[in-house]
Amino acid sequence: MLTLDKLTKHFKAVKAVREVSFSVTGGEIYGLLGANGAGKTTTLRMLATMLTPTGGTASVEGVDLLKQPEKVRARVGLLFGGDTGLYDRLTARENIVYFARLCGKPEEEARLRAEELARAFAFTEYLDFHAKKLSKGTRQKVALARSIVHDPSVMLFDEPMVGLDVTSRKDVEDFMVDLKAKGKTIVLSDHNLNITERLCDRIGILHKGELVAEGTLDELRETHGCADLEEVFFKLAGRDTE
Repeated sequence: MLTLDKLTKHFKAVKAVREVSFSVTGGEIYGLLGANGAGKTTTLRMLATMLTPTGGTASVEGVDLLKQPEKVRARVGLLFGGDTGLYDRLTARENIVYFARLCGKPEEEARLRAEELARAFAFTEYLDFHAKKLSKGTRQKVALARSIVHDPSVMLFDEPMVGLDVTSRKDVEDFMVDLKAKGKTIVLSDHNLNITERLCDRIGILHKGELVAEGTLDELRETHGCADLEEVFFKLAGRDTE
């Protein structure tokens, strides 16, 4: 379970995230929407302990973000769609295994896990290719596998479908549904509203750092008198950016 309690981040005069509070249970996919600059990525970076909050806090399975950041990191997997962060001189397999080893996994378990994820994301034939020789879409799938190789309980996905073709996107969507069925806690930030509608149980909308709406798709449509998620989004947050 993931809980945010008035989570806040200021960069000098810029109030990037303003007292954001919500919770996500195990077995739930929570969609985090907002225009560019709304505070989505900053929020995810704080949850992954990459940024220290200015105010408020968050907890993962009851472990406080500020008091025990190292224990939170062990429970969280994070993927940024625009930056795979792979080591080009390592193979896909080596990238995944290396990260698993950093997370404390034994060598053999790390290798088995790399092969398991390669099958799930359909890039087994590229496991022993150097990362620099992989296509953008395959690099993205390797980065996704690496981000969850340690089997975290909470998974934070920021634009995970970037660079993927239709078939690969389906592989990733199916995998997320499987993770949900296994009780994982997932936060998905994606500009593709159709993906958000298909996958997410509840949706939170950020605007200028504030959480301006939250609920199921039906609740959001009814509350704001809109026909679909796109109409809700543009009504609440689609025009202005920070």
